[in-house]
Parts: sequence; C-alpha cells; structure tokens
Amino acid sequence: MNFIKIPLLFLFSLLSIHATAQSESDYKANTIPFELKIKANAVVRFDNQTIEINDFDDMYVTTKRVVTVFNEYGNRHLNAYEGYDSNSKIKKMEARIYDKFGKEIKKFRLRDFNDESAVSGGTLYSDNRVKYLNYTPVKYPYTLEYNSEVQMKSTAFVPKWYPIDDYYVSVENSEYKIINNSDIKVRIKSENFEGYEIESISDLHLKASNLKGIKFEAYNPGIINIVPQLKAALNTFNMEGVKGENTNWEDFGKWMYNKLITGTDQIPQSAIDEVKALTANTTDDIEKAKQVYQYMQDKTRYISVQVGIGGWKPMDATDVDKLGYSDCKGLTNYTKALLEAVGVPSYYTVVWGDSDLKSIDKDFSVTEGNHVILCVPNEDENIFLECTSQTNPFGFTAGFTDDRDVLLVTPEGGKIVHTKIYNAKDSQQITTANISLGKTGNLEADITIKTTGYQYALHEEIVNKSLRDQKLGYKEYWDNVNNLDILSINIDNNKEDVILTENIKVNASNYASKSGNRLILMPNMFNRVTNIPPRYDKRNLDFKVQRAYEDIDEFIINFPEGVEVEAMSEGETIETKFGTYTFKLEKIEDNKLKYSRICLMKKGNYDKKDYEAFRDFKKQIVKLDKSKIVLKIN
Repeated sequence: MNFIKIPLLFLFSLLSIHATAQSESDYKANTIPFELKIKANAVVRFDNQTIEINDFDDMYVTTKRVVTVFNEYGNRHLNAYEGYDSNSKIKKMEARIYDKFGKEIKKFRLRDFNDESAVSGGTLYSDNRVKYLNYTPVKYPYTLEYNSEVQMKSTAFVPKWYPIDDYYVSVENSEYKIINNSDIKVRIKSENFEGYEIESISDLHLKASNLKGIKFEAYNPGIINIVPQLKAALNTFNMEGVKGENTNWEDFGKWMYNKLITGTDQIPQSAIDEVKALTANTTDDIEKAKQVYQYMQDKTRYISVQVGIGGWKPMDATDVDKLGYSDCKGLTNYTKALLEAVGVPSYYTVVWGDSDLKSIDKDFSVTEGNHVILCVPNEDENIFLECTSQTNPFGFTAGFTDDRDVLLVTPEGGKIVHTKIYNAKDSQQITTANISLGKTGNLEADITIKTTGYQYALHEEIVNKSLRDQKLGYKEYWDNVNNLDILSINIDNNKEDVILTENIKVNASNYASKSGNRLILMPNMFNRVTNIPPRYDKRNLDFKVQRAYEDIDEFIINFPEGVEVEAMSEGETIETKFGTYTFKLEKIEDNKLKYSRICLMKKGNYDKKDYEAFRDFKKQIVKLDKSKIVLKIN
C-alpha cells in the first residue's frame, strides 16, 4: 500500500540548510556536551534546511546535516538520502566522513550514492526513485557531513520540520527556514514546542538547540505525538502539472474529487450488467454493497502502482476491471464505480493506515495520508471498506484503519469523519475448554476460541496458514503448557458476523506436577498473561493503551474418582481505572471444577504518574493467572 512513498521520504526526513565552512575541531566527538550523549546512539550536530518557494510549481530545498554516530544503532539516524522522480531533480548530493578526532577519512559525490526504486518489490511499476548513502563504518564514533540541493516542480509536499525524529538521538542545533519568494500564502502549524529550547526568528524561520535524546518507553503515545514539529502547506500548489487549492479540507477535497477522481470511474457495460444482476433481488443499499464488495474481492488482487500525479491519482476503473489488479487507490475507485452502477453512494477516503492510531489532522489541511479506503454512508454510522484485501469481512477495519480521523472526498469537498471505534465488548476473545486430568498429571482438552473485533484481526491470519504453521502457532501461544501435542484443528471464519471460531484438541503429559499423592496445577491453562510492563525508576513519558478488549474464559476441569480438592482459591476481583479483572474457582461436582475469568482492558491516554499503578494492575493479573490448586489422590 505504498500510496505516497517519495513524499513520505520528504515528510519525515528532509532536515537541514545553508552550508558554512567548518574546521576539523567542529567535528571532534569529544566536543559534544555530555548531557546530549545521555540516552543517545547519535547526536545531530547541525541539521539545517532551507526551503525556497519561488512559485506554485517551483520549490528548491537545501539541506545540511552533520551527525555523530556512537554505535551501530546510531547509523539509522544519518538520513543521507533524497527521493526524486520526473518532477524533481537532485542538483547536489555529497557526504564526508570524519573520524572521532574530526579528521576527514572518506568522501562521497553524487555518483557514489546508491540509486534504486523508492517502493517495494510488490510494485508493478513506478517512476519514484531514491538515492542514498550506503556506508559501512570501520570504527565508532564517526561523524557524517551531508549536503544536498533538490529542485522540485511539485509543491504539494512542503518538507516538515522534525528536529527530533526518533528515539535515542540528541540534537545540538537544528534550523528550519522557508523563504517565500512568491505571493502564495504559506500556512504553518506547530506542535509540541512546550519544554523545548526553540527560537522563533519569524513564523517561517525557527531554530532549536540542545534537545536531549528521548528514551523509548513501553506504551508511549508514539514519537510523532511527543516531539516538536512544524507543518507547512501552500494555499496554491502544484502536483505534477496539476494546479490545486488548499486553504482548508473542503477546498482540498474538492480539488481531489475534480482533478484526481472525476473521469477515472468509468467501467465497461459488462461489469455494470454483472453487478446489476448480482444485486437484482435486493433493494437494501447495504446488502447491495456487501454483494458488490464480495464481487470485487473475488475478481481483483492488490499490487502497488506508483505513477500518476505523485502516486495520488487512481488507475482508471476500466483498466482495473480489465487487468484484475491495482493498488489501494485503484481498487477503492473501482469499488466506488461498481457501487455507483447499482445506485449505492460511496466516498473515496484518505487515511493513515497503520496498526498505531494516527489521524488526518482535522485542524490543518496538508497533503498527507498513506492509504485509501471506501466509505459507504449508512443511517447509523459510516461503513468503511478495505478494498486491498481479498479476505476482509465487509465493513471490518480493526487493526489498521479503525478509530481515527479520515478525509472523505465528496463532490462538495473534503470532510473529516472518524472511523469505527471497537470498544471492549466489540473486541472479545471467549475461550472455553473441557479438560480431563489424569492421576499422573496428563491432560486432554477440547478448546474453543471465539474472537471478534480487534481480537478477530489478531487471530484471523491463522486461517490461511498451513497445518504445520497452525500447530506451531498454537504451541507458541500456549507455551506455558509443556509437552503440548496438537491433535486436531478446525476453524470457522464467519465473515458475515465477523466471528472467528477455533476448535482445537490437545493433550499434554505431566502438566500437573506430582508431589507424593498430590497434584499441583494452574487452572488457567489456555489464556495466561505472562508479560509485565517494564519498570522505570523514573517514567518520562505519558502512556497510552490504544485499544480496548475483553477476554472471557471458562474452563471445566474433570479429574478421576479418588482425587479430591485439597486447596484452592475461591477467586479475586480487581477494579482499576485501566480495567477490571476477576477470576473464580468453584466446585460444581465431586470430580469437576469450573474456572472462570474475565479480563477487560480500557483504552485511554494516561499521565506518566499513573504508570506504576498500571504496571501493578498488569503485574497482579500475571500473578493471579498463576493461581494454583492442589488435588489429593486418595
């Protein structure tokens, strides 16, 4: 789904500006302030970028970046690359390497940089390319000085400013400057400046200094939501020869509809006849949409296509129908055309697609997003269709495009809406098991796992795996059960109700440990939490639980005659702001126990001061999941 690969290279990594003469002493590693070396695999000494806007179709970007790298993990922070295509030209690109004493040891000119396609091997064709430095260091630390100049005709993607762009990298000096030589308005938006040493020389000229490295912490809100940044956009822009207006999302969406979508949605009469015949027996729009969606899934497959107005214009629907493949843009547009043929309205929708929750910025219109889905309006809520999947259930978005702001492209203009939120009751895992325990500690079990919502997304991938890989997956999932043998697997994927049902038969030797005439075992055999969040002496970042879920477990444990319960807990309940947990053990017959467990986790953003309480909650779950019962053999 490489929607806008080259622009993303610029969005996240073009950082620098005017080159000034440097002496060797400037690049000595030991001159870096000590506090910037703490929690840093690399330190950005200079990171300067100048963006000259000469017209709506003329932008010149000058970059200078100096980075000192302390270890192999710091190599990722070089950012010595440039993307280009038919509408941009690299005018200058060079790099110099210095040893820890600031002495130059290697030099790279433009011809020395590697040049390859900027998109993955799954791309059918693309005119997007990238030049990058491929350097293998001999010793650490070393320093890179990188300079580049790029001429661009497309101005839809004004480079953003991220003085800190990753964890474990500090910044000595960073400068960002836009020189507007045109009469076009440049809009800007800054975020997360609080607490950082940032100087605003003007609205379009900023400097940052002495930015300390950020340590990665579990459950963090995402680096993009922590670091200072500045976005910029032109009210009038050019995207590969197509002039556009972008004063707000309404204008931008109208431009997309008129210039990118209109004229690409024609399909052959044969396809129109097929979908009309397919939906002839229903008048309900949602039922029609389901049938058309399945038709599209059966007929097409996904492959990346990176041509046409910066990778933003979809392939013509006629070509998709003929070829049977396209990328997210083409497949979404094709599905839209099929629905239009049977009278069902739908809207092309731009989104940030990722397992992490990332929204289109509803308050600042800028060319952004990396994926396209389709919105089918419904009375109760919008239904969103993932058109690149041949197996996705109708309207299922959990795990990739759920719970985020997206841009609908309508004839009236762009509209920001929110995709479906899967709450805990929507994302359940219900595990039941009938377990027979022998006097030697062996067990046999029939297990059923039913998942919905986000938990369906986590389990669904097992459907298309080989039997061997399925067995390996279950053994890894239940790695707390020693000597586990998977006897049979039966999976039912109910895509209509979006419920995955897994039926597994297993046995295991010596699950219960034997001590004299006693058996000791943990009754939670098949859904045990084992991971405790890391402990921090001082938590620095607020934290986030991205998605809610609920686990419901009920295990019936049968044991032979002559065996009786000697000791067991009756259960325990924990209630916190983060969620609730309860388990119960009860004797339902002389030789039968029932273990019940419910664990509900809430989604939410939390202050860092609450992290220890959150960790303690998770720690208690791990402890209670290990609760034991003692059986006595008479």
